[in-house]
Amino acid sequence: MTFEPLANAPFAVQFHVATVLPAAVLGAVLLARPKGTPAHRLLGKVWLFLMVATSFSTFFIHGINTFHGFSPIHLLSLYVILASVPAVMAARRGNIRAHRAQVAGIYFGGIVVAGLFTLVPHRVMGAMIFDGSSGLASGLAAAAVSFLLVAAGALAVREAGWGGLLRRR
Repeated sequence: MTFEPLANAPFAVQFHVATVLPAAVLGAVLLARPKGTPAHRLLGKVWLFLMVATSFSTFFIHGINTFHGFSPIHLLSLYVILASVPAVMAARRGNIRAHRAQVAGIYFGGIVVAGLFTLVPHRVMGAMIFDGSSGLASGLAAAAVSFLLVAAGALAVREAGWGGLLRRR
């Protein structure tokens, strides 16, 4: 593992990493811990701010140039920004079921799915994790990152109540 790719990355990428990493950890904590407490409400506001800041930062990152400097990952960013409003509104109205589904969807799309895209070769996070490592170290790093993303995804699916979609009827 090496931090050189991040140190040499543009400011927008550095800002993005500085907001997304705490958002990923804080989001997992919020999804796993008891809900409705004053701490949950406060940390939830911090998490949502981090997610929106992370999403806005992607519009200054154009490493994957699919269409005029933008890529499908930017659609996830747009989703996170737009889904933040109904997530907050549902919580304020007391519609906790809708709130849980919204924030779990934001976490799943903005952290888990987008996180998978960061491991594509020649992206900063992929280079940080895999460059400069032996084959065994790279394999172990890939296994650890994969496990964390699968666990985060499973947590989001559970909290959103999407588990019923996977069961046979």
